[in-house]
Formats: sequence, structure tokens, C-alpha cells
Amino acid sequence: MEGFDVVQLAHAEIYTPNPEGTLWFFTEVLGLEETAREGQSVYLRAYEDWYHHTLKVTEAKEAGLGHIAWRTASQEALERRVRAIEALGLGEGWTEDLGHGPAYRFRTPDGHRMELLFEVAYYEAPPEKRSKLKNRPSKRPLRGIPVRRLDHVNCLCSEVTPNRRFFQEVLGFKLREQKVRGEGEELGAWLSVSPLVHEIGLMRDATGAKGRFHHIAFWYGYPQHLLDLADLLVEYDVRIEAGPGKHGTTQAYFMYVFEPGGTRVELFGDTGYLIFDPTWKTVVWDVTNVNDLEKSTIWFGGQLPETFYTYGTPPLKATEPVS
Repeated sequence: MEGFDVVQLAHAEIYTPNPEGTLWFFTEVLGLEETAREGQSVYLRAYEDWYHHTLKVTEAKEAGLGHIAWRTASQEALERRVRAIEALGLGEGWTEDLGHGPAYRFRTPDGHRMELLFEVAYYEAPPEKRSKLKNRPSKRPLRGIPVRRLDHVNCLCSEVTPNRRFFQEVLGFKLREQKVRGEGEELGAWLSVSPLVHEIGLMRDATGAKGRFHHIAFWYGYPQHLLDLADLLVEYDVRIEAGPGKHGTTQAYFMYVFEPGGTRVELFGDTGYLIFDPTWKTVVWDVTNVNDLEKSTIWFGGQLPETFYTYGTPPLKATEPVS
């Protein structure tokens, strides 16, 4: 395949049964700006996101993933990846939406809905929101503790390996870090198409369910903002699942919270680390090793709760078996 056909995480759509609460969280607490509304959907962006939107919030009966969108390097790159996806029988066809040109919908082997696109609309700030900095698309908001940009997504998988291979072999992602159990079971994979340590994480769903969503992540840049945010969330009764803390895997400072609609959101105040080495060798953590088990999950900040491995969206029904 052609290298670097897929180059960027463009946006994600989440479903919410509580649109008023979800929008309050993203706009008033995290400082995202609303750019458009259509039907049951609201389009949002952070103040250093260049595109029309990076988050689409859609009202639905339950929380879940609508889709994840990836931008290609060119129209030709888009067409190449479409042919590769169609050859596997995972394509769903072309669609259009606000903020970008034609997008090709497909599903991962586990069933997560995604799309590829090339043409995008860039955000144009009105005069009162234009930044004095020419390299910033809009002013830093005065609301809440504003995030700077969309960073990555994380999907739960019934099996990590076939989904990881799909991202590598069909979409051209690089495997940056990996979590395994001995020689056989792959528990997690962190992949990217840029110097970021990951734009997507894949984690084994401890319940055995297929195609669920784990979290969407936004970036601050400064760890102090996590502490400021934690103080704010406690005051306004937003549930913090874990953190602030730091992962060994990716070296990211993190805090996991649940927005009022039920989607897990990760906020972090560092890039983790950046990869510029073209011959990078995947970092492998083996959880049968006590040090790897402890340090890959938490570098500092306690332990992650059981819900981190079992909760995803859509939530499991009470009648669904847990493996």
C-alpha cells in the first residue's frame, strides 16, 4: 500500500440520551465552541482545532459511538483506501455531512463505524473570536477549563489482534505500544499515523462484547489544568473515574471522567511523548511481568478501577452475559 494515505484523526461523533447535559459539559466545562446545529446533532470544536468541528454530539436513546472520521492525504489516497476496504467487504458506502466533503463509511472487524474523508471545511472565527495569534484559529475561551484540541479515541474490542492488523495493514497505522499476556493474548494496542504516540487505542473488552467505545480524549498541554479541572468537576458533581495520574503506556498525564450522557472522556495535560524515528520498534509490555503490569497502567496515581476495563458505550444490558 501507499504510505501515509491516512494522516489525521479528523473528528468523532458520540450519541447521548442527555443532550442538554452533554452539551453543558463540553461547552461550559471544557470550553468547546458550537459551530452548527442540524436535526438532533450539534457540532463542536476546541479553540485550537482548525476544522469546522472535531466533535459531533447526537441525541439518541443511549450513549454510544456514532462514528470516527480519519482524513487522508489526498483524494487519490482516499480512493486507494476505499478500494482496500471494499476488497475486505467492510465498506458501507459514501455519505455527506456538515463540515466536510464526501466521506466513505466502513466498519472495523469488531464493528466500530468509521469514515475516511479528504475535503474539509476550515473554521472561520467571527471578528470577536479571532485570536491575536495568526497560528491559532480562535481565542482561548473564558468558560470552564478549556481544552486545546481533540487528541485521540479508544475503542474496546472483543479481540484486539484482528482490529489492530486492520489498522496497520489496511489503513497504514504504525503500532507504537502494545500490551500482551505472555506469548499469546494481545490486550491492547496504541497506534498512530503521526508523531503522536497514538491517535487510536484498542483495548480488549473484559466483558467479551464487540464494537463498544471506551473514550474520546482532549488535550490541554499543561498538567496544572488537570488539577484545575478536577477541582471544578467536584464542585459541579461530574463523576471522575480515575486520576489525575500518569500512564506508563504512552506516558500521558490523564484524568477519566464521565460526561452526563454516559461517554467516558479523557483529559490530559501532556503529549505523552512524540515519535520521529522512522524505524521505531514497538514497545511491548507483558502483563505477566509484575513491573510491566503495574507501570504500564499507572506510573503514578493509584490504581484504575474495574469499570475502566468493563464499562463502554453502549452500556451492556442487564440481561447480557459477561464473559
